[in-house]
Order: sequence, then structure tokens, then C-alpha cells
Amino acid sequence: MGETIHIYHTNDLHSHFENWPRIRDFLKQRKQKHVNDGETVYLFDIGDHVDRWHPLTEATLGKENVALLNEAGFDAVTIGNNEGITLDYDDLNSLYDRARFDVIVGNLFDRSSQRPEWLETHRVYQTGSGVRIGVLGLTANFKPFYKALGWNITSPLDELKRLLQEVRPNVDMIILLSHLGIRDDEMIGEQFPEIDVILGAHTHHVLPEGKEVNGTMLGAAGKYGHYVGHMKIEVDTATMQVRGKTARLYEQGELPAVVKEDEERYQWFRKGEELLKQEVTSLTNAFPVDWFQPSPLPEVLCDAQMEWCGADCGFLNAGLLIDGLDEGRVTKQDLHRILPHPINPCMIRMKGAELKEIIKQTLNEDWPHLEVKGLGFRGKVMGRFVYSNIHFEDNDIFIGNRPIEPGKIYKLALPDMFTFGHFFPDLQRLEKKYFMPEFLRDVLEWKLKQ
Repeated sequence: MGETIHIYHTNDLHSHFENWPRIRDFLKQRKQKHVNDGETVYLFDIGDHVDRWHPLTEATLGKENVALLNEAGFDAVTIGNNEGITLDYDDLNSLYDRARFDVIVGNLFDRSSQRPEWLETHRVYQTGSGVRIGVLGLTANFKPFYKALGWNITSPLDELKRLLQEVRPNVDMIILLSHLGIRDDEMIGEQFPEIDVILGAHTHHVLPEGKEVNGTMLGAAGKYGHYVGHMKIEVDTATMQVRGKTARLYEQGELPAVVKEDEERYQWFRKGEELLKQEVTSLTNAFPVDWFQPSPLPEVLCDAQMEWCGADCGFLNAGLLIDGLDEGRVTKQDLHRILPHPINPCMIRMKGAELKEIIKQTLNEDWPHLEVKGLGFRGKVMGRFVYSNIHFEDNDIFIGNRPIEPGKIYKLALPDMFTFGHFFPDLQRLEKKYFMPEFLRDVLEWKLKQ
């Protein structure tokens, strides 16, 4: 005797709701079909469903995403870094208040180092024929960010070892919901062959037919709802042994069209914008933006960032600002529209010699037109660099009215996207202070109100 278990999985939607109507209806129809056929089926999301670039996610702080997951009939989710570190402590703590699915994360603990009430470290599901499926969840270890928000995040691998010892003896199969990335998933597959399936996320990788690593089947469905993953697992119910695993992806474009899907997408966007139409200030003059020439609003934001961090100097890229602000009323919707990024201000202490080299790197002539992907950036191009309390005279760089002193310690304010090593590798090793949960748009609001 045998049983077929169907698992459908999504990951890294990042609030790209333009693809959600087809995904939702497809999953609901598939789930109903398998139930009607007497087959076991589960729906899992592997994190980063929430992304505050979308006005509806911003306005509801992710609660509308939870409602969409409820409507589609998901059984369990794990969290990604967008759920974990782009909401403040209380907002994440209440995000899943109305969830009708399990939230499974094995390496996140509250400020008392206890497991939050809304979260389970693992869950055991039992099929109609008695197959016991242990589902674990792990999320990326962004320790400095979680710590700044008040959470305690632990090593995913340490927690995985502990959970496997606890869960494996009591189940017939192990599935890991992994918001860790493809490299970690491959390494876990090699080291922990007792895991049957790893459903992956975070690095936006695409595995059209899955990938087998040391007997473990990896599955992943890219990003933005471009794909829906489907894992089919065959179990011998006499021995309770897994005897076969296959994986495939359904491309979003091949999913059945949904009646009035364009209207639905538009309504989600408009609803978010309407909820954000709260006035924050009124401007007596306009603040335009130019990505490649000096313009007022990037300079205002750069000064605000430096003041917010209590730094000696600062810089940022003009491309962060999608648009300028007109004279008159300014709302939260305006600020979200021009600064949609989940990017926090950051301060780094460094010697003058190091600071001078970092500033020199910002003069790279290729960077202003560079298209930036990831790192929290939701704009188009880098744009020119803008400076606060940093001046260039002849061949020297000044902080205030004095040349940089090589041995002196300076405090530099900058967007956190520059601290991850992609543009400035030397910044990775330096101690940083992340200012959270405020984003750059919150800092701009604070400055404009002044």
C-alpha cells in the first residue's frame, strides 16, 4: 500500500500581489482536487511574503498579507528577514494574531529568550493513512538587526541539530522550511540526510525539477510569485518509508487567468494608498530630486540621516529618492512612494584613514548609473553620492572645516545597504550601530516636520 503526499510551496513573494490572484486560485483549486481524490495536500510559504514596498503591506504592517495567506488556505509558513527585521518588535509580535495557519521558526526567541506564543519550533502533521510528517522551520541569522529590535535569533544549524534529535524519532518524514538560501540548503542536505525535503527561499533560486543532495530533495520557486512549487512524495504505508520524491514548478504565466484580476490588483494598491493618506507636514516650497545632478531633497535626507545617528558626517546615494516632493501637503503615502525601501540608517566608527578610503570609493564614475538589485533597495539606479559635512578641496577631503586626520576616530552615517560588503567590503568588519525600526522615510518625515 502507498500514499501520495502533495506539497505546494511559495517563497519570496515580496508583496508582489500582481501575481497573487492566479497563485491563490490555483492553490485553492489544487487543494480541493487532492482532497476530493482522497490525497493528502499541504500548502507552505517559506518567508518574505511581506515586503513594505507595497502600500497595502506598509499601511497594514503585513496583516493584509496574513489575510491573503488565510484566504488561500495555507497550512504553515516560516518567516523571512522581511517579516523578521522590517517590522518593529510589537508589530512582528502581533503580525500573526489572526493567522489560520501555523508559523514555524526554530531559531527565533523573544526579548526574554522564550519562544513567542505565535510561533512553534516544529509541527507534526499526520496523514489519513497515519504517516507522521515533522515540519521544521529556520530563518536567516541577521543577528545585529534582530538584536537591535529586541529579538534573540540563534544559529540555524545549532537549532536544527537539536530539533532533529527531538523530532526525528517520533516521525516518519522530515520537511524543512528554510529561509536560509541555496548554499545553506545544499550544506544541510549533505550533512543531514535524515531530512527528506528542504523547501528553500531567501536567495531567490529556481529549481525547476528540484535538486537531490545526498538523498534530500531541495525545492525552490524563485521570487515575486513567478513560480509555484509542487513536491510529490510517495510513501510505502506498510513500512512508513519514503520511496520516491519528484519536484516541479508551475510558471505564473501558465496558471489559469482569474476573472477581474487586474481590478483586484488595482484595488489592493489603491486601498493601501488610501490608508496611507495621513498628513505629516506641509511644505512652503518644493523639494525636487535629480539622480545625477545636485538637488535639494537628497541633501535634506542626508543631513537628516547624519543628525538622526549623531554622526560627524554622512553620505547616501540620490537614487534612494524615487521622486521629489511638491509644495503643500505631504502624507505618509507621499513618503512611502518616494522612499519605498526597507532601509535603516546606520552609524560606523572608523579611523580617518579608513574613512578617507571609503569616501574615495563613492567617487566611482560608474556607480551613479548602476542598476542596484537587492540589499533592500527598491529603486532603479544608484544615482550620485550626496554628502553631509564632507567637503572636497583640491586633493584633500575635509570633515567640517578640517582635513581628515588619519588616526582620529570619526562617526559615519550611511544607509544600511552599504554595510553588507557588496559596495564597500571593508565596512563588513567594522562595528556598526543600526537604528531600528525606523526606515529612511521615517527619518525624512522627522526632518521635514522640523
